[in-house]
Amino acid sequence: MYPRVPMLAGLLLAVACATASAADYVPLPGGRFASVLPADGKTAPAQVAPFALRTEPVTNAEFLAFVRRHPEWQRDRVPSVFADGRYLSQWAGPDTLGADALPAQPVTRVSWFAAQAYCQSEHARLPSWYEWEMAAAADATRADARSDPAWRERVLDWYSRPSGHALPPVGGPPDLHSVRDLNGLVWEWVDDFNALLVGSDSRDQDGADKLKFCGAGAISMEQKENYATLMRIAMLSSLKATDTTANLGFRCARPIGDTP
Repeated sequence: MYPRVPMLAGLLLAVACATASAADYVPLPGGRFASVLPADGKTAPAQVAPFALRTEPVTNAEFLAFVRRHPEWQRDRVPSVFADGRYLSQWAGPDTLGADALPAQPVTRVSWFAAQAYCQSEHARLPSWYEWEMAAAADATRADARSDPAWRERVLDWYSRPSGHALPPVGGPPDLHSVRDLNGLVWEWVDDFNALLVGSDSRDQDGADKLKFCGAGAISMEQKENYATLMRIAMLSSLKATDTTANLGFRCARPIGDTP
Protein backbone atom coordinates (compact mmCIF):
# COMPACT_ATOMS: atom_id res chain seq x y z
CA MET A 1 0.00 0.00 0.00
CA TYR A 2 1.45 3.37 -1.01
CA PRO A 3 1.70 6.18 1.59
CA ARG A 4 -0.68 9.04 1.12
CA VAL A 5 0.71 12.13 -0.60
CA PRO A 6 0.81 14.35 2.55
CA MET A 7 2.58 11.55 4.41
CA LEU A 8 5.10 11.14 1.60
CA ALA A 9 5.68 14.91 1.46
CA GLY A 10 6.25 14.88 5.21
CA LEU A 11 8.79 12.09 4.91
CA LEU A 12 10.64 13.94 2.14
CA LEU A 13 10.68 17.11 4.21
CA ALA A 14 12.00 15.21 7.23
CA VAL A 15 14.84 13.80 5.12
CA ALA A 16 15.61 17.22 3.69
CA CYS A 17 15.62 18.81 7.14
CA ALA A 18 17.87 16.07 8.43
CA THR A 19 20.43 16.95 5.76
CA ALA A 20 20.15 20.64 6.64
CA SER A 21 22.49 20.22 9.55
CA ALA A 22 25.11 18.60 7.37
CA ALA A 23 25.73 21.28 4.77
CA ASP A 24 28.75 20.57 2.59
CA TYR A 25 31.52 23.12 2.27
CA VAL A 26 34.46 22.71 -0.09
CA PRO A 27 37.79 24.54 0.04
CA LEU A 28 38.68 27.04 -2.69
CA PRO A 29 42.32 28.06 -3.03
CA GLY A 30 41.96 31.82 -3.28
CA GLY A 31 44.76 33.83 -4.90
CA ARG A 32 45.06 36.78 -7.26
CA PHE A 33 41.94 37.22 -9.34
CA ALA A 34 41.12 39.57 -12.21
CA SER A 35 37.79 40.84 -10.97
CA VAL A 36 35.51 43.03 -13.04
CA LEU A 37 35.86 45.38 -10.06
CA PRO A 38 39.59 46.17 -9.79
CA ALA A 39 40.90 46.28 -6.23
CA ASP A 40 42.26 49.80 -6.71
CA GLY A 41 39.44 51.01 -8.93
CA LYS A 42 41.77 50.90 -11.94
CA THR A 43 43.51 47.66 -12.94
CA ALA A 44 44.81 45.92 -9.80
CA PRO A 45 43.69 42.30 -9.33
CA ALA A 46 41.80 41.24 -6.25
CA GLN A 47 43.59 39.15 -3.63
CA VAL A 48 41.33 36.45 -2.22
CA ALA A 49 42.34 34.40 0.83
CA PRO A 50 41.59 30.66 0.79
CA PHE A 51 38.05 30.02 1.92
CA ALA A 52 35.39 27.32 2.08
CA LEU A 53 32.12 27.68 0.21
CA ARG A 54 28.82 25.90 0.55
CA THR A 55 28.46 23.53 -2.38
CA GLU A 56 24.79 24.42 -2.92
CA PRO A 57 22.46 27.33 -2.17
CA VAL A 58 20.37 27.10 1.00
CA THR A 59 17.08 25.28 0.35
CA ASN A 60 13.56 25.87 1.60
CA ALA A 61 13.86 22.82 3.84
CA GLU A 62 17.10 24.08 5.37
CA PHE A 63 15.70 27.55 5.98
CA LEU A 64 12.52 26.06 7.44
CA ALA A 65 14.62 24.13 9.94
CA PHE A 66 16.41 27.41 10.76
CA VAL A 67 13.24 29.44 11.43
CA ARG A 68 11.90 26.62 13.61
CA ARG A 69 15.06 26.79 15.71
CA HIS A 70 15.05 30.59 15.59
CA PRO A 71 11.38 31.69 15.52
CA GLU A 72 12.41 35.33 15.64
CA TRP A 73 13.13 34.90 11.91
CA GLN A 74 9.65 33.62 11.06
CA ARG A 75 7.80 35.97 8.75
CA ASP A 76 5.16 36.92 11.33
CA ARG A 77 7.83 37.89 13.88
CA VAL A 78 10.72 39.44 11.98
CA PRO A 79 10.86 43.24 12.41
CA SER A 80 10.39 45.36 9.30
CA VAL A 81 13.87 46.83 9.79
CA PHE A 82 15.25 43.35 8.96
CA ALA A 83 12.99 42.26 6.08
CA ASP A 84 10.36 43.74 3.80
CA GLY A 85 6.74 42.63 3.63
CA ARG A 86 7.41 39.96 0.98
CA TYR A 87 9.78 38.00 3.24
CA LEU A 88 9.04 34.26 2.80
CA SER A 89 5.60 35.18 1.40
CA GLN A 90 5.70 32.16 -0.94
CA TRP A 91 5.50 29.81 2.07
CA ALA A 92 2.09 28.53 3.16
CA GLY A 93 2.67 29.73 6.73
CA PRO A 94 5.34 31.14 9.07
CA ASP A 95 6.73 27.64 9.65
CA THR A 96 5.12 25.72 6.77
CA LEU A 97 6.36 25.41 3.19
CA GLY A 98 3.28 24.41 1.18
CA ALA A 99 2.86 23.64 -2.50
CA ASP A 100 4.60 26.82 -3.73
CA ALA A 101 7.82 26.21 -1.81
CA LEU A 102 9.16 22.71 -2.29
CA PRO A 103 11.81 21.45 0.16
CA ALA A 104 14.62 21.05 -2.39
CA GLN A 105 14.11 24.39 -4.11
CA PRO A 106 16.47 27.23 -3.17
CA VAL A 107 14.96 29.50 -0.55
CA THR A 108 14.17 32.95 -1.94
CA ARG A 109 12.45 36.09 -0.65
CA VAL A 110 15.06 36.26 2.11
CA SER A 111 16.63 39.55 3.18
CA TRP A 112 20.38 40.11 3.59
CA PHE A 113 19.89 40.24 7.35
CA ALA A 114 18.11 36.87 7.41
CA ALA A 115 20.72 35.32 5.12
CA GLN A 116 23.51 36.52 7.42
CA ALA A 117 21.68 35.15 10.45
CA TYR A 118 21.30 31.77 8.76
CA CYS A 119 24.99 31.64 7.83
CA GLN A 120 25.96 32.51 11.40
CA SER A 121 23.90 29.51 12.52
CA GLU A 122 26.30 27.41 10.41
CA HIS A 123 29.31 29.23 11.91
CA ALA A 124 29.74 30.94 8.57
CA ARG A 125 28.95 34.20 6.78
CA LEU A 126 27.88 35.37 3.35
CA PRO A 127 30.70 35.24 0.80
CA SER A 128 32.30 38.49 -0.28
CA TRP A 129 31.80 39.60 -3.87
CA TYR A 130 35.37 38.67 -4.76
CA GLU A 131 34.92 35.19 -3.25
CA TRP A 132 31.64 34.66 -5.06
CA GLU A 133 32.95 36.01 -8.37
CA MET A 134 36.07 33.82 -8.20
CA ALA A 135 34.02 30.71 -7.46
CA ALA A 136 31.44 31.48 -10.15
CA ALA A 137 34.13 31.90 -12.82
CA ALA A 138 34.72 28.14 -12.88
CA ASP A 139 33.14 25.60 -15.15
CA ALA A 140 33.46 21.82 -15.06
CA THR A 141 37.13 21.78 -16.07
CA ARG A 142 38.56 25.30 -15.62
CA ALA A 143 38.95 27.55 -12.59
CA ASP A 144 38.34 30.61 -14.76
CA ALA A 145 36.21 30.05 -17.85
CA ARG A 146 35.09 33.65 -18.28
CA SER A 147 37.06 34.20 -21.48
CA ASP A 148 35.08 31.44 -23.16
CA PRO A 149 32.14 32.91 -25.11
CA ALA A 150 30.17 29.71 -24.44
CA TRP A 151 30.43 30.32 -20.65
CA ARG A 152 29.12 33.84 -21.06
CA GLU A 153 26.31 32.73 -23.33
CA ARG A 154 25.16 30.12 -20.80
CA VAL A 155 24.91 32.77 -18.10
CA LEU A 156 23.17 35.29 -20.34
CA ASP A 157 20.78 32.59 -21.56
CA TRP A 158 19.69 32.06 -17.94
CA TYR A 159 19.14 35.79 -17.50
CA SER A 160 16.84 35.80 -20.55
CA ARG A 161 14.55 33.03 -19.28
CA PRO A 162 11.12 34.05 -17.97
CA SER A 163 11.18 34.39 -14.19
CA GLY A 164 7.58 33.34 -13.58
CA HIS A 165 8.24 29.60 -13.61
CA ALA A 166 8.84 27.47 -10.52
CA LEU A 167 12.50 27.23 -9.56
CA PRO A 168 14.18 23.87 -10.11
CA PRO A 169 15.68 22.03 -7.12
CA VAL A 170 19.28 22.69 -6.14
CA GLY A 171 21.83 20.15 -7.31
CA GLY A 172 22.94 21.13 -10.79
CA PRO A 173 26.14 19.77 -12.35
CA PRO A 174 29.25 20.34 -10.20
CA ASP A 175 32.02 22.64 -11.36
CA LEU A 176 35.75 22.09 -11.02
CA HIS A 177 35.53 22.76 -7.26
CA SER A 178 32.42 20.55 -6.76
CA VAL A 179 30.28 23.68 -6.27
CA ARG A 180 26.82 23.71 -7.88
CA ASP A 181 24.32 26.28 -9.11
CA LEU A 182 26.45 29.42 -8.90
CA ASN A 183 25.11 30.36 -12.32
CA GLY A 184 21.70 29.40 -13.66
CA LEU A 185 19.47 28.96 -10.61
CA VAL A 186 19.05 32.11 -8.48
CA TRP A 187 20.75 35.43 -7.81
CA GLU A 188 22.71 35.25 -4.55
CA TRP A 189 23.39 37.74 -1.76
CA VAL A 190 27.01 38.62 -1.03
CA ASP A 191 28.28 40.18 2.17
CA ASP A 192 29.40 43.46 0.59
CA PHE A 193 26.54 43.91 -1.89
CA ASN A 194 26.14 47.57 -0.96
CA ALA A 195 29.79 48.46 -1.52
CA LEU A 196 30.25 47.21 -5.09
CA LEU A 197 29.73 50.58 -6.74
CA VAL A 198 31.38 53.22 -4.63
CA GLY A 199 31.46 56.87 -5.48
CA SER A 200 34.05 59.38 -4.35
CA ASP A 201 31.72 60.37 -1.52
CA SER A 202 30.35 57.31 0.31
CA ARG A 203 27.58 59.42 1.79
CA ASP A 204 25.92 59.31 -1.63
CA GLN A 205 25.48 55.52 -1.78
CA ASP A 206 21.85 55.52 -0.71
CA GLY A 207 20.94 58.81 -2.26
CA ALA A 208 18.77 59.63 -5.23
CA ASP A 209 21.80 59.55 -7.53
CA LYS A 210 22.50 55.86 -6.99
CA LEU A 211 21.46 54.92 -10.52
CA LYS A 212 23.85 57.57 -11.81
CA PHE A 213 26.62 55.86 -9.88
CA CYS A 214 25.65 52.52 -11.44
CA GLY A 215 26.20 53.93 -14.90
CA ALA A 216 29.39 55.75 -13.97
CA GLY A 217 30.65 52.70 -12.11
CA ALA A 218 30.18 50.52 -15.16
CA ILE A 219 32.47 52.79 -17.15
CA SER A 220 35.32 52.14 -14.71
CA MET A 221 34.83 48.39 -14.59
CA GLU A 222 37.30 46.01 -16.15
CA GLN A 223 36.37 43.27 -18.61
CA LYS A 224 33.41 45.14 -20.09
CA GLU A 225 32.93 42.17 -22.43
CA ASN A 226 31.93 40.17 -19.35
CA TYR A 227 28.45 41.62 -19.48
CA ALA A 228 26.98 38.64 -17.61
CA THR A 229 28.93 39.43 -14.44
CA LEU A 230 28.38 43.16 -14.75
CA MET A 231 24.62 42.58 -14.84
CA ARG A 232 24.84 40.74 -11.52
CA ILE A 233 26.75 43.64 -9.95
CA ALA A 234 24.15 46.11 -11.20
CA MET A 235 21.34 43.98 -9.77
CA LEU A 236 22.97 43.56 -6.35
CA SER A 237 23.85 47.25 -6.17
CA SER A 238 20.19 48.19 -6.62
CA LEU A 239 19.13 46.35 -3.46
CA LYS A 240 18.63 47.35 0.14
CA ALA A 241 19.47 44.89 2.92
CA THR A 242 15.79 44.47 3.76
CA ASP A 243 14.78 43.65 0.16
CA THR A 244 13.52 40.24 -0.85
CA THR A 245 12.76 38.96 -4.36
CA ALA A 246 11.40 35.77 -5.90
CA ASN A 247 14.76 34.92 -7.49
CA LEU A 248 17.24 35.99 -4.83
CA GLY A 249 18.73 33.32 -2.55
CA PHE A 250 22.09 32.78 -0.89
CA ARG A 251 24.81 30.39 0.20
CA CYS A 252 27.41 30.72 2.94
CA ALA A 253 31.20 30.79 3.19
CA ARG A 254 33.74 30.45 5.99
CA PRO A 255 37.51 30.63 6.43
CA ILE A 256 39.43 27.46 5.69
CA GLY A 257 39.61 25.22 8.72
CA ASP A 258 36.93 27.18 10.61
CA THR A 259 34.49 24.33 11.14
CA PRO A 260 31.92 23.97 13.97
